[in-house]
This record gives sequence, structure tokens and C-alpha cells, in this order.
Amino acid sequence: MYFASLKYTSPTFLASMINAIASLTFVMAIILRLEQLDVRNPRGLAKILGTLFSLMGVMIMTSCKGPVLRNLGKPLIHISGNNQHKNWTKGSILTVASCITWSAWYIMQAFTMKKYPAPLSITTWMNFLGGAQSAVIAVIMQHKPEAWLLTVNIQLWSTIYAGVVCSGIIIFILLWCNREKGPVFVTMFNPLSTIMVAFTAYFVLGEKLYMGSILGAVVSIIGLYLLLWGKETDQLQVGLKSLEEPNLTPEEKEPIP
Repeated sequence: MYFASLKYTSPTFLASMINAIASLTFVMAIILRLEQLDVRNPRGLAKILGTLFSLMGVMIMTSCKGPVLRNLGKPLIHISGNNQHKNWTKGSILTVASCITWSAWYIMQAFTMKKYPAPLSITTWMNFLGGAQSAVIAVIMQHKPEAWLLTVNIQLWSTIYAGVVCSGIIIFILLWCNREKGPVFVTMFNPLSTIMVAFTAYFVLGEKLYMGSILGAVVSIIGLYLLLWGKETDQLQVGLKSLEEPNLTPEEKEPIP
């Protein structure tokens, strides 16, 4: 769904919508009691405001385009083909579905890493099973012989990069961070990909960059880092509590009836 939505929309739009994963993951984590929320505490309000700002920023990106920024020069890489960005409705639906399933994946990994804390083995099994499923689907869906020919071009290098870096190194790092910090913390850094993708697509691929996308990205990033502040404050409090507990006497540790 992720790559199919990229075919029907644009890299900047997809990277902007991915910011909603943090908010969706946060809501799922609260429902499943993986995350604590106290509305009477400033950090709890920061989490709520951060979630609302994040969703608001995504809505601005998708509904308000505004004026187009003029390209400073010719794109460094030209992607040929007439089927680029041809169906924004279908691409938007696929993007939302991808965000929901991605958020569910982070939550599932949080439970998995508690029972099987081996990110390298999990990464290997996920890539093996995912590759086998993709191969079967590709054989069923793709019947053109020329589509299976390997030539040294941008498609080959992008495929190698997606397999080695995205499916291998990045997933291993995400699983390790998920084990150490939890699913909400991991998704907080998605705004960095939005900024890098937007500028890369603008300068390298010659993508159109709208003022609405920039404004929505700024609002979404503010919301996401409000949520990060609330999350990090929780972890600091847990760390302080763990440092104070060894100094307490057995009578002080017992709860007061």
C-alpha cells in the first residue's frame, strides 16, 4: 500500500501523511494501556495537544495547497512515465490505510519485543516472509517479461537501497528503539523524513512544493514534538522514581491502606 500510494501521489505528500503514524500509534497505545495519560498534568495536556496539532497539520497538507514554489533549476533526476500522480483519491485512501497498518505494526512489535527481545532475528524473519509473499504476488500480478529484466539504472539502485537499507538496517534499528523506548517514541522522528523528502523531491526530482504543504508540515512537526516532550517527561519521571526506590525502607515501600 505504501509504494502503491507513492505511485498515485507524490513523495512529499506521502512523507507528510506518514506523520499521522505517531498520533495513531499514541491513540492505540492508550487504548491498549501501553501509554499513560494524565489530563491534570502538563505533560498529559502536551500529549493531547501534540496529537491534535499533528492531525491538523496532516489535514492542512492534504486540503490546502496554496501557491506553488518555483523550481530554481532543472531536476537532477528525471523520472519518465505518464502514470505519475494520476489518481490522488486512490492514493490518499492507500496512504491512510498504510498509516493505520503501520501504526498497528509498531504496537505489535512492542508486544513481540517483550517476549522475544531479538531484533536481528525478527528482522530476518520479517524480510524472509515479506519477500516470499511479495514474490508470489508479483508473479500473479506482473505478466510482462520485460518487467523482470534487470538493467543498471535508477530503478535497480533504488531496489537495492530499499532492500538493504530500508528493509534491513532501518527495521533493525526501529525494533531496537522500540524495545528500549516504546512505539510512541520511535514514531516521533517521522517529521525529519518529511523535511528531507520534501527538499530532496523539490531539488532533485523537480517536484512541486506548495505553501500549504510547508505550513501543514510545520504545524504537524510542532504537534509531534509536543507529544515527544510529554513522552520524554514520563520517562524522566520513571527514571527518577527507580532511583528513589532503592533508598526507601521496606516500611516506606509498602502501600498505605
